Amino acid sequence: MKASRSLRAAIALPASLALAAAAGCSSTPTDNANTGSDAGFVSAGRCEFALGAAAQPACSIYTGEAWTPDDAAADCAKRKGQFAASGDCPTTGLLASCGEGRITPHEVQTVISGSDPRGCVLAQRGCFIYHGGVFSPAAACAGAFPDDAAHSPFPVFTPPTKSCVAPRAGEPAGQGADGKVCTWSTISASTEAGRNFADYGDCEAVLTQRPYFVVPPHAAPAAPDVRLSDPKYASELGWVKAQIQASACVCCHSTGFAPRGTSQWYLEAPGNFMDSFYDTGLALGAGWVDSKAFGAYDPADDNGFDRIHSGFPSTDPARMVAFFKDELAHRGKSQSDFASALPFGGPLVDQLTFRPGPCKSGDGIDATGKLTWSGGPARYAYVLEATAQNPTVPPNLDLPQGALWRVDAPYDGAPFRSGLAWGVAPPGTVQRFPLANAPPAALSVGQQYYLYVAADVGAPITRCLFTR
Repeated sequence: MKASRSLRAAIALPASLALAAAAGCSSTPTDNANTGSDAGFVSAGRCEFALGAAAQPACSIYTGEAWTPDDAAADCAKRKGQFAASGDCPTTGLLASCGEGRITPHEVQTVISGSDPRGCVLAQRGCFIYHGGVFSPAAACAGAFPDDAAHSPFPVFTPPTKSCVAPRAGEPAGQGADGKVCTWSTISASTEAGRNFADYGDCEAVLTQRPYFVVPPHAAPAAPDVRLSDPKYASELGWVKAQIQASACVCCHSTGFAPRGTSQWYLEAPGNFMDSFYDTGLALGAGWVDSKAFGAYDPADDNGFDRIHSGFPSTDPARMVAFFKDELAHRGKSQSDFASALPFGGPLVDQLTFRPGPCKSGDGIDATGKLTWSGGPARYAYVLEATAQNPTVPPNLDLPQGALWRVDAPYDGAPFRSGLAWGVAPPGTVQRFPLANAPPAALSVGQQYYLYVAADVGAPITRCLFTR
């Protein structure tokens, strides 16, 4: 079906602006991209959905040549949206549009509705996290973003820190020097087995590292779980619970520590706390749904806990996986039931698989060695080899192989602006790579490099390839 170009016109976007879908979109440029003409401009459907944690009303039209109506409907379902085979998105009452910044076979034009300027920052963050790269404010958001603003509605990400403290009264000596207990305050970390993470880690820091929401648990079955009377099962259940209690999971999944209520499953659920898990949560534990986008420690640096084979950290991952597989079997589920399940991580997965395109004019490093980007102040700036993986979350995904230079703003300091001199960290910032403030390698003239700049961990604002 033919679709109107009024969506672009309503927010004065250039004809070359492509608005990429949040889930599973290709970013490979096409040679027969649309120009200013209506010729060939077709739509595979429309999706009305809520964008991000703020549930900002948003609407997308699937205009890329690779979309089919069935594919578009499936993508809309992933966003929990309402799909229609025809029709336009709103052209008035808009806060902004967002997207990737170039036309692709899976082009999706998206607008965010609203009239309250207080929603502009939330719209911008949802655009960066869920759609990737380009935020174009409409009139309602004009002037909402001064150059020196941090632009973040979420708490600033507190980087991982490791603390070593004396064990609590009545507990055995720790495994660290002088009998201390050493724990990373990170969402993917664990304290020593047999202890509670909240006693040794910092849940306040953990809660800044991933958006925290109160979500009701899975409905409990009407009848009590008879397996609780089986000593063998009860023992395994107790072991799983103790393993989880040692992990940072308690910060969101324990009534004693989640600040406004628990998120989905929780350790204190009446009866069998496994009943509070949704099926996908059990599949996370079984390793049937990928969760590598969340990040993981080397067990040797995390009190022996492994989060690589199961989504739940464990000192015996094979045992943990077996327990959750049995739990799924008890519900009549098999691995094939999760064959089409999306990996855990949402926008983190999208960021890992993002493929950058060419930088806009002016972004990159100029002949004088000045590093510039679009999107506002930043807390993280990277220059990487062109083929490097996208940086995402610590502890193991934030400094990919191929990084050439990285500058961070302290989490409790001010972000920095575009215009860095190559190899010179601005005052108040820290050079994270190369280490020991060694100068980065010289860039080669004519060579392509990857510029990755983020307003915070998980919130990229510029991701593009430039040629020196």
